[in-house]
Amino acid sequence: RRKVRTVFTSLSIFVAFVLFGFLLAIRSAFSYGAELAGADRLMMFHKVSFGQPLPLSHKAEIAATQGVAAVSHATWFGGVYQDPRNRFVQLAVDGESFLDMHADHLLSLEERSAWLADRTGCIAGRDLAKRFRWRVGDRIPLRRSDGSAWALTLDGIYDSRKEGARA
Repeated sequence: RRKVRTVFTSLSIFVAFVLFGFLLAIRSAFSYGAELAGADRLMMFHKVSFGQPLPLSHKAEIAATQGVAAVSHATWFGGVYQDPRNRFVQLAVDGESFLDMHADHLLSLEERSAWLADRTGCIAGRDLAKRFRWRVGDRIPLRRSDGSAWALTLDGIYDSRKEGARA
């Protein structure tokens, strides 16, 4: 009978559903990394940006903290493969400590040795290699936003025991 009240009631229900959706998305975003990494792994980021690395001098301080078993680092690379739509996460890491910390990344001993010996080498998850039809030994050019390009050699393709970690 009262159109204004009906409109306000409908709008309030709509706003409630929109807020609920946003809150679910935020909850999912905050918990996704913890579910994938595990409860025993802590990741630290620069307060300004994910792409801004922490100073390497912090590594010794973090390692000296009580309860810390191992420390590694990863720096976001941010390259594009062939087409700007082909974005995926690329991290520059310290190979030894990264593989020791990520025991769920299953890599053969030959591939591990080849990757650790190759300064321009990289490894990729099985799903990513399948997506781009990469094979071990392929040269993978990655273009940065500043126009520079890096060509990396695919030294290994890893599998993972964790769902969602094969990309």
